[in-house]
Amino acid sequence: MTVKKFGIGQPLRRVEDQRLLTGGGNYTADYQPERQLEAVLLRSPYAHARFTFSDLETARAMKGVKLILTHEDVAHLGDVPCQAALPNSDGTQNHVAHIPVLAKGVAKHVGDAVAFVVAETVNQAKDAAEAIGVSWEQLPAAVDLRAALEKGSPSVWSEQPDNVSFDAEMGDKAKVDAIFAGAAKVVRIEVENNRLITNYMETRGVIAEYDAKSKSYRLTLSSQGVHGIRDTLAAQVLKIKPENIRVVTGDVGGGFGTKTFCYREYPLAAEAAKRLKRPVRWIADRGDHFMGDAQGRSNYAVGEVAMDKAGKFLAMRFDILGEIGAYCSQYGPYIPYLGGTMMTGVYRTPALHVRVRGVYTNTVPVDAYRGAGRPEAAYLLERLVDRAARETGMKPEQIRRKNFIPPSAMPYSTPIGDRTYDTGDFDGHMTRAMEAADWAGFKDRARAARKENKIRGVGMATYIECTAWGEGEDVEIRLETDGTVTVYSGTQSNGQGHATAYAQFASQHLDIPLERIKVIQGDTQSVKTGHGTGGSRSIPVGGVSVFVASEKLAEKLKDLASQKLEASVSDLEVADGGVRVVGTDRRIDFVDLANLPEATREARTGEGDFTPPNATYPNGTHIAEVEIDLDTGVAKVVRYTICDDFGIAVNPMLLAGQVHGGVVQGIGQALLEKTVFDAEGQLVTASFMDYCLPRAEDVPFLHFETRNVPSTTNPLGMKGAGEAGSIGSCPAVMNAVVDALDRAFGVRDMDMPATPDRVFAAIKSASAQAA
Repeated sequence: MTVKKFGIGQPLRRVEDQRLLTGGGNYTADYQPERQLEAVLLRSPYAHARFTFSDLETARAMKGVKLILTHEDVAHLGDVPCQAALPNSDGTQNHVAHIPVLAKGVAKHVGDAVAFVVAETVNQAKDAAEAIGVSWEQLPAAVDLRAALEKGSPSVWSEQPDNVSFDAEMGDKAKVDAIFAGAAKVVRIEVENNRLITNYMETRGVIAEYDAKSKSYRLTLSSQGVHGIRDTLAAQVLKIKPENIRVVTGDVGGGFGTKTFCYREYPLAAEAAKRLKRPVRWIADRGDHFMGDAQGRSNYAVGEVAMDKAGKFLAMRFDILGEIGAYCSQYGPYIPYLGGTMMTGVYRTPALHVRVRGVYTNTVPVDAYRGAGRPEAAYLLERLVDRAARETGMKPEQIRRKNFIPPSAMPYSTPIGDRTYDTGDFDGHMTRAMEAADWAGFKDRARAARKENKIRGVGMATYIECTAWGEGEDVEIRLETDGTVTVYSGTQSNGQGHATAYAQFASQHLDIPLERIKVIQGDTQSVKTGHGTGGSRSIPVGGVSVFVASEKLAEKLKDLASQKLEASVSDLEVADGGVRVVGTDRRIDFVDLANLPEATREARTGEGDFTPPNATYPNGTHIAEVEIDLDTGVAKVVRYTICDDFGIAVNPMLLAGQVHGGVVQGIGQALLEKTVFDAEGQLVTASFMDYCLPRAEDVPFLHFETRNVPSTTNPLGMKGAGEAGSIGSCPAVMNAVVDALDRAFGVRDMDMPATPDRVFAAIKSASAQAA
């Protein structure tokens, strides 16, 4: 592909930054229509409780209060549906607990929504919510993921007394068990993937407006795709035609998967706006986010590998518990199941068996968070592989090289999950990452650290993930009469830089500066279709559609120009913001071209679509070095190296930013973040006073490079990249923590997060045993 000045492959700065950094952003809370009212939710203070309203009239009579909705008032609305039905291993359908718009008589988790209060001001709404009389009867709660499966544990749903939403299997159990029975060596590990609260910078919100004349709604909200939310609201919750709802999303301050979903506040605001004939606005505060938005991860798993005498993998088996929470969020049950399909990893293991169970607890629902099942899978597998290396006396790179799927085996169909890897050179990027990390010089750095009363460990993770599968994207691109170009796409930027990346795809064929290309997203009225942003699909799916549409537009523009320039289309080229006769100075610029009489809207519009035939499989190696202070137990990442395979890089600068962000989130999970519920289901870590996010001081310089092998399932050779940083980071950091503890004290068991108290306790226990 020819490198263009503003095209694919150029490390161009983001065109949206000037606007965003100078206060020109247009976020959900910035939209404030006239006469808007404010809303708050009354939430359950208990994890499991029956309730009745003893006094609503006092609150309804308070100053400024316009409306209070309870379940009885919205009983005509449908539940907010889970869209992830799964088959159990016996062929039956799994149990799906949809989310009621407002709880009916029983609250299922702390933060469950029981009433919606609308008033002239936020403070008036809050005062009224506090004044609502509620009689609570606290019930036993199932809070712990593993304990919820024990006999006698409280049931979240009476029809599922065992608290299991689904019980699915993949692979050949009989074959795997037979291999394990005769294996020379079996290694086992148990790990927890701690629950996370996503904590994007911009909290969710919605402003609902209703037009009584047309009987239609406009909802302005922060999302990862407007069309999916519109369709869910229309068909299943509000029960109206999709054309009667317009959903608009402006700038978005972070999504990470959690803003994909339809939440109960959206139909509540719509219902209130319809009743009151005034706009109704609900903006989440941070407490709403901690108790009301879907949370991430929360797995507990056992992994085993059977090996021959030389350390070659013969079979693996995994038993994964994925926490569902009190209700099934939109894709909640599918997330641990998706992780199960990736348990092959980068290893040529002949036989695998995976059991995945979804477990109900009286906690906030769990759903997709950056990586959505693939980080959980990579963490379990890469911790197991490192454990296998230690127990066989092999080096971590040695056991990996012995078992990697070689490039010559591509395309490679895995034993589970219906996965076919098209390309990959796993040894290549691991070797390069080790060189860049100065793996050979680690011992010198470890000795230097010991002189400062610190121990140092090094850890690696070689990962593969699946991205950009499923639905396609349709894109329109149009030359405007002022010579600018507009791209209409149904994906949604959450801060990744779509305005820049999509403009680069367009400029590859139209050869104009990025500032002259406008990207329109987030409006069901302006953009016909779209499947939003998730699964690292915006660039390898949406970007290809932009590329195709701009190529078609370029051909249309040459057709228009051929008449004016009196030249054959084959003699024309698009260059420098116009069309010219190749090898001459005869040209017509885009402004003049767009204003020709024959330059109709259709003649100035290119359309492109792309539906991926298969997933893409980005992969790579992360290497972390961690120092642990023996006096405090504080573990700190001091060096970090990444070598990834993303097929091709559209914009190396944006790509590095995406990887950096994912790695920081992984460091946060590995060392700092943990969502804690007490025995009664109270959320202990319910604010930033108790929930620790990574800060700048927690992150070292990140060395990032690529060693790309183009994908064969993507027309441009691309592989998704948005989630990769969060997939390789947790196992790399935790393998480094365990390496440090094992070298110094023989400690090999440590779960995320490796907080100072956990690390210090492990050191003290090991020291006491040694003494």
